[in-house]
Amino acid sequence: MASLVADVFRWGDGALHQLDYCEMTDATLTAADSWLVTDGTALALDLHRSRFLDAAPGGEEFWDAAIAAIPSEGDWFPRVEQHSDGRFLFRQRSAPELRRSLALTTHRGADPRRVPAVKGPDLDAMRRLRTLAQDEGADEAVILSPDGYVVESSQSAIAWWRGSILCTAPAEFARCDSVTARSLLTLAQALGVDLLEEAVTPAELDGTEIWALNALHGPRIVTRWIDGPQPAELPGRLTLWRERLARLRHGIAA
Repeated sequence: MASLVADVFRWGDGALHQLDYCEMTDATLTAADSWLVTDGTALALDLHRSRFLDAAPGGEEFWDAAIAAIPSEGDWFPRVEQHSDGRFLFRQRSAPELRRSLALTTHRGADPRRVPAVKGPDLDAMRRLRTLAQDEGADEAVILSPDGYVVESSQSAIAWWRGSILCTAPAEFARCDSVTARSLLTLAQALGVDLLEEAVTPAELDGTEIWALNALHGPRIVTRWIDGPQPAELPGRLTLWRERLARLRHGIAA
């Protein structure tokens, strides 16, 4: 496998400046966003832009410069960041191996998120949660509400199918506004698919087809939930919806 590229640029004086050293500061991450770029195309980039700028006002010129810096060929997973000291950073990262399935486990401890509705401040906590999940043989850990209901996983939104009905956690549950989940739900609604919000415990998902959704991998099917529900699969459904979402990708060049 080819080594992954990860160049870092700092925004200043109206331009991106590549860093050849690690900046040591006490600043914390206040906003971040990332998305998959394949040969100059991305899914719902306008939604990523809105989500980032809502949390990082004043970053419009920085955003435009970051988009312009992304290569038009290859698979990339760039990330834009704002830090508490006002810095804007752009990470030009090649995409890791893409996957279409994963295993989950349930996080049993306290909710590690401090600002669940904003993408960025809790990224380090979510990475630690994922590492703990990997120690159990899973890929990601599912965070539960205080009442034990499924909210989201450490890296993804969670959706499930009850027959032909596409289900998600209630909107009032505190979680990041997933661009991939929103894109899927918007497309499903346009195609006449019934949508349902429901509060469920992991056990109540037994026998359902469960998907994890994020901007890197898109929809992935859950093949195993350690000490949790037994997931199911309708053959061909994941492939169909992944293809439908892929057709919504657009060029990122202005």
